[in-house]
Amino acid sequence: MSARTRLHLRRLCLPRPAVRPGLPRRTVRLRLTLLYGGLFLISGTGLLIITYVLVAHRFPTIMTVQGKAVPHAGARIAVGTVTSGPGCAGGQPPGSPAQLARCARLAQLGAARQQAAVMNQLLTQSGVALAIMSVISIGLGWLVAGRALRPLRTITAAARRISATSLHERLALAGPDDELKELGDTFDGLLGRLEASFGAQRQFVANASHELRTPLARQRTVIEVALADPEPTVASLSEACRRALAAGEQQEQLIEALLTLARSQRGLDRREPLELAAIVETVVRLRLPEAERRGLSVRAELGTGPVLGDARLAERLAANLLDNALRHNVPGGWVRVMTGNRTGHAVLSVTNTGPVIAPAEVGRLLEPFQRLGADRTGRDGLGLGMSIVLAIADAHHARLRARARAAGGLDIQVRFPACPAARSGVTALQPPLA
Repeated sequence: MSARTRLHLRRLCLPRPAVRPGLPRRTVRLRLTLLYGGLFLISGTGLLIITYVLVAHRFPTIMTVQGKAVPHAGARIAVGTVTSGPGCAGGQPPGSPAQLARCARLAQLGAARQQAAVMNQLLTQSGVALAIMSVISIGLGWLVAGRALRPLRTITAAARRISATSLHERLALAGPDDELKELGDTFDGLLGRLEASFGAQRQFVANASHELRTPLARQRTVIEVALADPEPTVASLSEACRRALAAGEQQEQLIEALLTLARSQRGLDRREPLELAAIVETVVRLRLPEAERRGLSVRAELGTGPVLGDARLAERLAANLLDNALRHNVPGGWVRVMTGNRTGHAVLSVTNTGPVIAPAEVGRLLEPFQRLGADRTGRDGLGLGMSIVLAIADAHHARLRARARAAGGLDIQVRFPACPAARSGVTALQPPLA
């Protein structure tokens, strides 16, 4: 026998995989239909059993013998009429007690047979009715389940259809205020948040590109002018290099600010105990020379404020708040920095003088690349400081409140979540700065 023949026989001996018949997909509608049908069948069967027992125990028990009602001590039986005759005489004198007893036994037997026949007929007819109604209930359950799940099909179709270019679409489900409508409204809310997020992301990318284009164009112009000079000197080339380096430094600052903003918006991976007063004190001391150069007075009232969070981001938050207060101020103005613990919450407050800001415009300062007024349109700052502050506050689950002062300037307060002072692990701060 050749190897090919043996291989062919071996293949014939292998069991063939069983072919499973095509079964309907176990959808939610099918499961609900089977559930409805099963509940109806169980309820109908219970109703049939209860009805059968009640009818069996409540069957009529009146029986007459020769036109007179005769009480029967046995179980409840069907109505029977017994008269004297050959069938029940049994060799006894007509009307004798023995004859009446025999006739009663015969009537009891006949009534019991009649009762059994009636009960069997009741059981058969009720079973047929139950089977018919079970089939009808399955059909009705299929229709009802389909109608109840119609909003889910609408949501599924919308989820498949909607993309980044069609986030403006909404389900707007109508009907009673039930769980399905609540799900539809939640889905609409999710689409709204996604639309706002995508819009903010596009706007942010456009603003970032615009902000980066300015230093890049300045740097390129400086280099092109230096190269086009027919008689360049060492001094002119050095000045061009310094200006190019300044433009590059501005680009680095902007990129660093963008990275900080992205990191803040991502959230915190781990939290460690911090002392807010110690962080703010370091930030204030580093910026005192700039405040003196601008002719501004700084007063710090730093009390203990334990916080759970990221030290670098918390320091950046305080630095951006203080930089904003120093840069957008007026000659001879002041800045007041306060930290403390209020009802278990660490609070950082930065108040400063400055130009008058309309209360309705304060919210714009928290958006990326937004500047207000003529003094905020210059290049003193990148337009990301306050948006970074808001992102860091959100990452720490802190509450940021910005309010415009009637006399000019801002009053900004950051309220951190409660944190026991015992867990801070950092000692209190030195006396307030002057």
